[in-house]
Amino acid sequence: MDTPNPQVAAVIEAISKKAKYRAILPDLIASLAAEELSKGRKFKDAIKEVSSRLHQVGAAYFTAMADYAAWHTELANLPTDMHSPQVKAFCLKHMQTHSSIQERLPFIEEFFHTTLASIAPVESVLDLACGLNPLALPWMPLAGNVQYYGCDIFSDMTSFLNSFTGYLGVTGNFSTCDLTRLQFPRCTQIAYLLKTLPCLEQLEKGISERLLDTVPADYLLISYPIRSLGGRSKGMGKTYENQFEKLMEGRNWQVMRFEFKTELAFLVKK
Repeated sequence: MDTPNPQVAAVIEAISKKAKYRAILPDLIASLAAEELSKGRKFKDAIKEVSSRLHQVGAAYFTAMADYAAWHTELANLPTDMHSPQVKAFCLKHMQTHSSIQERLPFIEEFFHTTLASIAPVESVLDLACGLNPLALPWMPLAGNVQYYGCDIFSDMTSFLNSFTGYLGVTGNFSTCDLTRLQFPRCTQIAYLLKTLPCLEQLEKGISERLLDTVPADYLLISYPIRSLGGRSKGMGKTYENQFEKLMEGRNWQVMRFEFKTELAFLVKK
């Protein structure tokens, strides 16, 4: 990260003192701080706006602060077979702490086996803004030698995910990233954008279209929430479906549509 100007540095320092933002990629905080200060906001107002945007794109989804040190200890006492009952119980327990994936738990196996049936077994994955979704590995139709990569804005979470996949012998890597500026290092069979695009639009309007064109994957699995975090639908499914259809305009891509209780998904062949 380049050395920010003093005002931006002060905003980064103030926000990083808050526990729920401490592990967020500093480059992202710096980018948002510079943007808000460029609007002429005062220091305290800039902190408030940046905090609000970070909450919307990440922190709002955690139902509790994750104790990754404790999770590492639990992991070290588990079998290394991801399909063992103990590992699956561990994964289910900790996916409960992230509301976005928690909503998917009642149908998690159906979700992945239905949406990915036409390309299974999946050989390589790029999970963008992954959250705790990699803990769903035991329920995905993956090849035995699958390569699984991902990124998110929380460094403590991506560090844990590296330990998790490494412990299970899964080839891959997780890194902290700002998807508005990410350079993709490799091509994969499929990229996941699970409930991701609406959040990214909070950071940069129009990023969805750019990502679809630049993500180096043969397939995209894109999904949208049908209900808000508070459980209200508010016509979200129709709104997001219209947004997706607009993204597909002018692209001769094949699309398969899937609807679940709380999630609308599309498998896209580029």
